[in-house]
Amino acid sequence: MAESTLSARALETLLGEWRGKGSAYQALAERVRLLILDGRIPVDTRLPAERDLAERLRLSRTTVTAAYGHLREHGLVQSLRGSGSVTRLPGAPSTLPAPPGTDHIDFSKAAPPALPWLPEVARQAIDDLPAQLGDPGFDPIGTPALRAAIADRYTVRGLPTSAEQIMVTIGAQHAIALLSRALVGRGDRAIIEAPTYPHAYEALRTAGARLVPVAVVPHDGSGPDRDAGLPGDGDETAAMTRAIQHSNPVAAYLMPDFQNPTGRSLTVDARERMLDAAARQGTVVIADETTGELDIDRGASLLPMAAYGPAIMVGSVGKTVWGGVRVGWIRADRPLIRRLLAVRSPGDLGTPIIEQLLVTRLLERMDDILDLRREQLRAGRDRLEILLAEAFPGWHVPHVDGGIVTWIGLGAPVSSQLALAARSHGLIIAAGPRFGIDGAFERFLRLPICYPAETTDAAVQALARAWRSLSGAPVADQGLLAAVV
Repeated sequence: MAESTLSARALETLLGEWRGKGSAYQALAERVRLLILDGRIPVDTRLPAERDLAERLRLSRTTVTAAYGHLREHGLVQSLRGSGSVTRLPGAPSTLPAPPGTDHIDFSKAAPPALPWLPEVARQAIDDLPAQLGDPGFDPIGTPALRAAIADRYTVRGLPTSAEQIMVTIGAQHAIALLSRALVGRGDRAIIEAPTYPHAYEALRTAGARLVPVAVVPHDGSGPDRDAGLPGDGDETAAMTRAIQHSNPVAAYLMPDFQNPTGRSLTVDARERMLDAAARQGTVVIADETTGELDIDRGASLLPMAAYGPAIMVGSVGKTVWGGVRVGWIRADRPLIRRLLAVRSPGDLGTPIIEQLLVTRLLERMDDILDLRREQLRAGRDRLEILLAEAFPGWHVPHVDGGIVTWIGLGAPVSSQLALAARSHGLIIAAGPRFGIDGAFERFLRLPICYPAETTDAAVQALARAWRSLSGAPVADQGLLAAVV
């Protein structure tokens, strides 16, 4: 039985501008296919009845029937007696998709390669293990050494913190999900940035939140605050404070530094005003710092968000060390830490000890890690900017000064079409609407700046081929792009 049902109206919103020059049934099927593949329509979702969707889209029922039939032929929809047409994935009827094969470049994940010295530190961490073997090993709050190391890192950065304010989690996403369950009740409003990190709004929505989006001002290298190394964000600040005052949200999730996907950083004034508005309304601010220390050349020294007012901090080593080291944390007041322990116990029994030992050692070398990442990100950003300027002169590519991604303006609402075409050319990218709700951001595309040069070269080549395949899409000569390695 399907876990959820998608109404014809909701599907129409997700589809956006889906009609092309080809047959209507193929265009409809291809857009639904992309929505399933990139997660905007979850697996095990019941699609609208053919008659309902035909009426909503002003199509003949024959067209919708043909589109559903096309999806069934490709293993993306299964017809179940009593359940209608239910979304599936090829080769995995009710599971997540398998990783892409070696013939695909996965540019949908914005994460740097593992640290070169990670194996060495892992071996050292194993030497620390015997001291931990005297108890059962279930650790729902974090080892004292790691909690102290995380607290010390905050203190060094200008936010005095004690170990009692830290809970260690299984990555930042786990932290966001725990906070969502602890803070949000069904029907409560929660503010999110738009666009934003998709798994964050999914966690809030799963907890029952009614989402209130607030538009982010993308980083474009211009604006009244450029002398401080930051874009202008007065409009965003005003919109955020109005949303807090008018919607009375229980929580607000935001990324103050190098926001994913726009690369925007908030000024000191914006941080103070947002936190002041939230405190007066009783709104809990969740500040995600997963990319907070990945400064390339911002030129502005900013403290962690909670140094400017009440805020819960979320962090991890997924974007600095390696995504395969699943360790994150929450910095909050002691009463909330105790509440989180109660919320956590039904779902998991703690963060793995060996990974905590590894991260404890790595935090001692965090300055070295950030120096390495800064140089890698600078090289990746500069190379991607050159390649995109040559291949796509009509695109707007902002010059980000930190973080791991850039938010590109395509000049036309074709992001989903481009993402689908790219798959046919061996490239997986995340379409702009993946970072919003209700089908927004078709004019944008997120690309990572954290991949090695040879991977970036090959990805841009594939992206150029996909762009050319879209009817009437201009593209410059590809002579600058390196051969696939």
